[in-house]
Amino acid sequence: MSPIISPSELKKLATDNLIILDARTGKDVVQNYLEKHIKGALFIDLDKDLAEIGENAAFGGRHPLPSIEKFAETLSDLGISENSEIVVYDDKNASNAAARAWWMLKSFGFEKVQVLDGGMQAAEKEGMEFSSGEERVEKTPLIKKDHWFLPVSKLEEVENELKNDSATVIDVRDAYRYRGESEPIDLVAGHIPGAINIPFSENLDENGFFLSPEVLKEKYKRLLENKPENLIIHCGSGVTACHTILALDYAGFTIPNLYVGSWSEWSRREGKEIAKDL
Repeated sequence: MSPIISPSELKKLATDNLIILDARTGKDVVQNYLEKHIKGALFIDLDKDLAEIGENAAFGGRHPLPSIEKFAETLSDLGISENSEIVVYDDKNASNAAARAWWMLKSFGFEKVQVLDGGMQAAEKEGMEFSSGEERVEKTPLIKKDHWFLPVSKLEEVENELKNDSATVIDVRDAYRYRGESEPIDLVAGHIPGAINIPFSENLDENGFFLSPEVLKEKYKRLLENKPENLIIHCGSGVTACHTILALDYAGFTIPNLYVGSWSEWSRREGKEIAKDL
């Protein structure tokens, strides 16, 4: 199953096991969801459901993963069962939480999970049905898992891999943040020494849709030529990194490691070197 689904494909999708998740973020997001969402979609919250935010981002970053047990409870509350087919969308072409939700669901063990190409705006243009208010769902039995199935890297592993030149670490943030020109979210501007910059926005075409698998595959083969095949992907807090992981999976690559703590952890950790390309 492709990890990307088009609005026209979703519109025609007819299955009793379908769960649609609205993963939009931003100011007044809950109210925005209640005012308008794809019919039947259930809201999933980045900060509360897709992360377990700690007291100190120097240990885990701004959006650490929740425990596998807590995420299982979230899935139960959303009426998700082991045979569910899940489609996730946001309003930023999967650059915020839709790709993170996809990664977590895949890492939990779900095979039938996809991200809506173009997000909510594309669904609206396609003429999909929308609704407002809360959606009622029946809670499902808890699915028990004891670990995440997709690979993750911790700060010390990233540091060692770079030191040994045994991995390619990709920073998917905007180029100006990577270069250290300014930093709109975290405390310090710059990047992890040795990391290369491939902004996640370059996974999309001029209309905000994912490039074709063939184009993505050729692009990443060219950019990663003569570099270590072991890939570690990071961003600011482990959210938009999932956008590039999604793009790589769409292009047919093996799903790489996610450095969840990302720049928000590295830049706050005492003693870690910070590079700038000014």
